[in-house]
Amino acid sequence: MKPILFKKKNYFTDERGVFYEMFKKKKYSFDVIFTALSISKKNVIRGLHCQTNKKQKILLVVLKGRILDVCVDVKKNSKNFGKVYKNYMKQGDVLFIPKDFLHGFAAYASNNILLYHFSNYWHKKSEIGVSWDDVTLNIDWKINKPILSNKDKITLSFKNFLKKYKVE
Repeated sequence: MKPILFKKKNYFTDERGVFYEMFKKKKYSFDVIFTALSISKKNVIRGLHCQTNKKQKILLVVLKGRILDVCVDVKKNSKNFGKVYKNYMKQGDVLFIPKDFLHGFAAYASNNILLYHFSNYWHKKSEIGVSWDDVTLNIDWKINKPILSNKDKITLSFKNFLKKYKVE
């Protein structure tokens, strides 16, 4: 399974405004047990992250702004293993990310607000990061001088991630 981008599905407008259906359990096949919000300035890159234990499916909604969302398939034995999926998203777009994907995004608007629904809780001990500028993945984030967290400045290369977690 790959990430699935839903653009303006079940989006209804009239003179009052907008009504937007973002989540239906039968459509996404997971239980939401944790919800989070991120607010990012322009030129922020968050990621690439995943959890090696207590893996998470993610439903991501852009509430405000514009982003480049990036997912990398790291599921053992996947025919798309190592494939990079890029989705340009704006307000109202919804992305479903299956488990076994590295995930990150680049923020392009001055104020970017993202809503996350997770199928599992954050598990600090199993969280892992892969470098946003990894040469093997060769992702063009379209940002010259990104704003990064301290955690994202000291991540693994994709090759070292594969060795450490025996994903190869």
